[in-house]
Amino acid sequence: MKNTKIEWCDSTWNPVTGCFHGCEYCYARGIAKRFGGASRTDYEGDCDWCTEAAGKIHDLHDPVEDPDRGKSKAPYPFEFDPTFHRYRLKQPKVWHEPRVIFVCSMADLFGEWVPDEWIDEVFKVCEEAPQHTYLFITKNPSRYCQLDDAGKLPHKANWWFGSTWTKPGDCVFEGGVGTIKERFNTFLSIEPLFAELDITHGLGAFNWVIIGAETGNRKGKVTPKKEWIDKICSTYTATHNPVFMKDSLIPIMGKENMRREFPETIRVKIPMNEAAR
Repeated sequence: MKNTKIEWCDSTWNPVTGCFHGCEYCYARGIAKRFGGASRTDYEGDCDWCTEAAGKIHDLHDPVEDPDRGKSKAPYPFEFDPTFHRYRLKQPKVWHEPRVIFVCSMADLFGEWVPDEWIDEVFKVCEEAPQHTYLFITKNPSRYCQLDDAGKLPHKANWWFGSTWTKPGDCVFEGGVGTIKERFNTFLSIEPLFAELDITHGLGAFNWVIIGAETGNRKGKVTPKKEWIDKICSTYTATHNPVFMKDSLIPIMGKENMRREFPETIRVKIPMNEAAR
């Protein structure tokens, strides 16, 4: 997608979709299920051919057409099965104006099930379109470490490696060792926030933090407490690191207390929700 409603980036790019983590709160799974699959029926109403989730990974060189739904391309032909859409690889290269791109908003590119070759191909395109800033997020930050050990994790000023941190015990990527210039750009995606966090752990390792609450109507949905958020913000204020609050926090924090801060090297150009300004 060239444009997105995600407040902290300009665009999303999904050469890989789908995930096997199984998070109950996952918005992406709901989208993939709603708009997923592809079928073409004959005049008798029987299925000539169809795609469906099969609990395995898929590799597509060409898009799957789905004329019965009035679409030329099925966005999630295998629903939330991890799928490599190779035909989408060219997208960042045709976006000439610099943009802040969230890579694989509908997947975990660094899940254990993702072949190294898929990651290599995505990274190659990022390197071929250096005008953009690339933001990656994973619930499996150990894969960052594995790629770094293999010399495959690019160390570039316009690449940012994020870790999802929702509750105590979640693993995060702290950016390696060495001086600030030797470290990777790292950030925390604390969304959805499920519990009070000890944000002082590894505090100096992160350049940015994004905070959000769970959305939707899931049974068992957790609404974070204001004091949990205040604790994160006060800690990051003390270290002069930027904090970005998503719109989902407005009912908890109030519009007047919303913070919309970016690292100096990240320039998002799309207008933010007026209600949060």
